[in-house]
Amino acid sequence: MIELRKMRPILLGAALMLSSFLTFAGGNHETEEFNVTETIMHHIKDAHEWHIAEINGKHITFYLPIILVDNGVKIFSSEVFYHGEEKTYTDHEGNTISYIAGTGKGEGYAMFHEKIYKLDENGELAFEHDHPTNAKPWDFSMTRNVIATLLGALVVLLLVIPTANFFRKNGAVAPKGMAKFVEPLILHVRDDIAKANIDEHKYKKYVPFLLTLFFFIWVNNMIGLIPVMGSNLTGSISLTFVLAVLALLATLFSANKNYWKHIFATPGVPIPLLIIMVPIEIIGIFTKPFSLMVRLFANITAGHIIIIALVSIIFINKNMGWAGLSVPMALFISVLELLVAYLQAYLFTMLTALYIGGAVEEAHH
Repeated sequence: MIELRKMRPILLGAALMLSSFLTFAGGNHETEEFNVTETIMHHIKDAHEWHIAEINGKHITFYLPIILVDNGVKIFSSEVFYHGEEKTYTDHEGNTISYIAGTGKGEGYAMFHEKIYKLDENGELAFEHDHPTNAKPWDFSMTRNVIATLLGALVVLLLVIPTANFFRKNGAVAPKGMAKFVEPLILHVRDDIAKANIDEHKYKKYVPFLLTLFFFIWVNNMIGLIPVMGSNLTGSISLTFVLAVLALLATLFSANKNYWKHIFATPGVPIPLLIIMVPIEIIGIFTKPFSLMVRLFANITAGHIIIIALVSIIFINKNMGWAGLSVPMALFISVLELLVAYLQAYLFTMLTALYIGGAVEEAHH
C-alpha cells in the first residue's frame, strides 16, 4: 500500500492546480452571469494572448505579437484587438454578432473567434451564415499554442541534453542528476516500445524518433495540467494531426515489399475478393494515424473540460457549499490526469512503433 507521505507531493501538486482552476473559473462575476461554456472554451481553445491569472480584479496577461503579411509585413501587439473597438453586426434574422476592430497599428483589421480579417471599405465585417466573408491576410502570429510548442520543445531539450552529455562524458555508469530521472524513461521507450514492436535488427534507427514523440507528448501533457500556463497544446486537433502525419510518413517510408504486397496482392486471396480487400487495406493505412490523432486530442481535451466543469458547479449554483462535492471530485480527476498524461504519450508512441513494425516486417517462409 502506498504510504500517505509518499502521496503528499502528488496531492499538493493537484491541489495547486485545482486552486488555479478555482481562480480562473471564479474571476469577478459580481456584475455578470457566470457562463460555464465560455469559461471552458476560453481555457481549451487557442488565443493570441496568454492569460496567467486574475488577482484582486486585475488580469495578468501577456499579449502575443501579431504578424501579418498584407502588402508588406506588419507586426504589432494583440492588445490592439483585445482592447479594441467592439462592433456588432445584425443578420437578416435579427441576431447580433459581436467582433472587435483593431486600433492603432491594427486599424483596418478585426478579430472574430481568434481569426483575423480585413475590414471592408466601410470599416466593417460582413457575415454570411454567422461566418465573416471578408478576406484574411496571411497570418503568422504567435498564438498561445505556438508559444506552448516552443516551451515544450525547450523543456524536452533541457531533459535530454544534460542526460546525453552525462553519458557521453562518463560512459555506462550509474546515472546522477537529470540522467537518473530520464534514463528509465529512455530505456522504457527503447525496450518496451521500440524493441517490443519492431524487428530486433531494425528497431535501433527508430528509437530517436519514438523518443522524440514520447517526450514531446508527455511533457506537453504535463504542462497542460498547470492552469496558470493556460496551455492545451496536445488538446489541439492541429497538433495531433501533425503528429499523426509524422507517424504515417515514418510508416510509409519504412515500408518494404512485403508490406505493399499484403496491401495490393495478399497471397492466397482470390482476385475477385481483392477488389474489395485492396480499398479496405488502403483506407486502413489512413485510419490508423487518424485514430492516433483523435485519441490524443479527445482524451486530453476531455480531461480539461471535466475539471473545469466540476469546479464550475460552485459558480453555477452560487454557493460555496457545493465545493464539498465538486472540489474532491475535481481533485481526483486532477490526480488521474497525471496518469493520463503518461498513458496517452505511451499509447501514441507504442501504436506508432507497432505500425512501423508491421511495415518493416519481413515475409515468413
